Amino acid sequence: MTRIAILGAGLAGLACARELAARGASVTVFDKGRAAGGRLATRRAEVGGRRLQWDHGAQYLTARGPGFAALLAEAGAQSWGEAGRFVGVPGMSALPRALAAGLDLRVARHVTALAGGPGAWTVQHLDAARVRPGAALPDEAPAEDGPFDAVAITLPPAQAAPLVARPAPGLRARIAEVGIAPCWTVLAGFDTRPDWPETLRPGSGPFAWLARDSGKPGRDGSTECWVIQASPGWSRAHLEAEAAAIGPALLAALPPAPAPIHLQAHRWRYSLVEQPLGESCLWLPEARLGLAGDWCLAGRAEAAFDSGRALAAAILG
Repeated sequence: MTRIAILGAGLAGLACARELAARGASVTVFDKGRAAGGRLATRRAEVGGRRLQWDHGAQYLTARGPGFAALLAEAGAQSWGEAGRFVGVPGMSALPRALAAGLDLRVARHVTALAGGPGAWTVQHLDAARVRPGAALPDEAPAEDGPFDAVAITLPPAQAAPLVARPAPGLRARIAEVGIAPCWTVLAGFDTRPDWPETLRPGSGPFAWLARDSGKPGRDGSTECWVIQASPGWSRAHLEAEAAAIGPALLAALPPAPAPIHLQAHRWRYSLVEQPLGESCLWLPEARLGLAGDWCLAGRAEAAFDSGRALAAAILG
């Protein structure tokens, strides 16, 4: 049985894994997060006995092709707002949970290197809780899994680059062409509803998106949970700012609101694809190594799904 390692359990990685597993491959998926999903994420909190939740990554999904539409239906997605918008129920993270069912998923693992070679790859990884962004890796021996016949990397280009630098420097050069913008996202909770529309996309200014998450299907409509996403330019300019300063700054750009009962900021370093690669995936048959992600095609969730399936097809030959 063909053994394949997939690095990244976002939509591209899950789509690739499902396609390979359906064809009889033995698939192991590694992800540094606590659960599958990547930007298909839901954050929860409790304030004064009240449970709050926000979709702090992808706000909704659209389906242009029948394959992705069928996947959303299978995962129980429901329409929301404008025609053609779909969300996971009871939160966006329900979608990747459904897609990951039955897969060998290793979460909270930070992959540090690929060793070995074609047909005998090994994946070296550490406890993700011990790895700090921008800091040196812990001085300890990594765990190792393998051998794998092939490796599919579905991470953002900046995270994939050091993993392919030794075994496939040509891939590193290719993904350097991709441009991805960051996004600061604020999760706000209120006792009473602010005088804001259900959704707002202003087109200019510090924030790019505002949505009442508690108005989505399957959510608790008695809570007031709102998501505010900063524009790419504003996020770049404030990328290394303290998280505690981001919420007040973006609230100040909106019409006056009641004092929040919860205010939290999340920094997505790799959020919006601005310059895609222009190919469905990258695959080196001689190395048995490939890459996939929305950054290959376009800044849409469906592009990640399409890219992951394309890489699975390339691996299968």
